[in-house]
Amino acid sequence: MWERGWGEGSPQSLPRPQVPENIRRLLGLRTRSLSVVPAPRVQDRHLPGDEIAPGLRYVESRHDAPPLPHSIDARFARDFTDLARDEVLCFDTETTGLAGGTGTRAFVIGAADLVDGQLRIRQLLTTTLAAEQAMLETFARWLSPATVLVSYNGRSYDAPLLKARYRLARLPCPVTPLAHLDLLHPSRRRWRGRWENCRLATIEHRVLGVVREDDLPGSEAPRAWRDYLGGGPATDLRRVLAHNHTDVRSLAWLLAHLAKQGSEVISPP
Repeated sequence: MWERGWGEGSPQSLPRPQVPENIRRLLGLRTRSLSVVPAPRVQDRHLPGDEIAPGLRYVESRHDAPPLPHSIDARFARDFTDLARDEVLCFDTETTGLAGGTGTRAFVIGAADLVDGQLRIRQLLTTTLAAEQAMLETFARWLSPATVLVSYNGRSYDAPLLKARYRLARLPCPVTPLAHLDLLHPSRRRWRGRWENCRLATIEHRVLGVVREDDLPGSEAPRAWRDYLGGGPATDLRRVLAHNHTDVRSLAWLLAHLAKQGSEVISPP
């Protein structure tokens, strides 16, 4: 018996007859239109600064410096007397979580110091997981045995987190031996109960007159970084950098305010 095959001329290969348009209208058939596929949106992936190692970006800016004398009177803080201005480094991190622990890493480290009469702000940003070691090594080069770290709640959060990351990376930890002045504690002693809380954003607004515009809350920073790593836009990650930039700049001005004798308020320009 002859069997129908799949070759040329078989019923399966014959073209399907076209139904005239007037017949289609009588039968109520719709003409199938080709769906228009929208062009893919071009993602905004731009980040400031320069890539100094694979996946590691460096951002630097200069600003008017707070009025800090060469010898800073730090008696407002316990266990401190005088600080050499050129040895002070204000720092802050942005991390992948707020709970801490070995699974949490810093993806931004910001630092502020005084150089040539200006406030220099430097930031390191990792855009890949593999760039963490390069970031830790670069930050270590910013420190010397005489460096005095200045932070806001950094003794309880930022410093322990960095120490853990240096340990996990099997790198010498440059943070552990350094003096560390945490401005949270003298700020609480001075302003607790006066305002709704003693968060840095509250203190800088009430004391320094700093108003943050389009500020991304710190709780949103992990999501912004993960979105970028997943191929998303850089919009919110730039806002994280701006948030960190304001943090370290405010630390320098808050240090100047706390060290200032009398009740004069020092406000950044």
